[in-house]
Amino acid sequence: DVQLQASGGGLAQAGGSLRLSCAASGFIFDDYTIGWFRQAPGKEREGISCISSTSSITEYAESVKGRFTISSDNAKNTVYLQMNSLKPEDTAVYYCAAVYGDTGLEYEYDYWGQETQVTVSS
Repeated sequence: DVQLQASGGGLAQAGGSLRLSCAASGFIFDDYTIGWFRQAPGKEREGISCISSTSSITEYAESVKGRFTISSDNAKNTVYLQMNSLKPEDTAVYYCAAVYGDTGLEYEYDYWGQETQVTVSS
């Protein structure tokens, strides 16, 4: 079975950091792009970053560019999202997802993991 296990959420103060992890199993990791998405209460889901496993091409939403860094450990089938300089507006539930091929945030993702909550206090 395909599984995407997101972890690492929690409570942080503004200006602080958190690192999210997305552990993947049940599919060929190298064939997929892994993305991170978030949804705040009352807002639409937002694609914030993705990384293609083969080419390591990364993409970031403007809202997180320069503060968040995505990386991939293909040996562990895990993608990380290092979140620095957190802001209260980063508060949301975060999801990781996978899509076949070297693609970007705008594509229809095939598999979705469960959410992890990130709360940033001011």
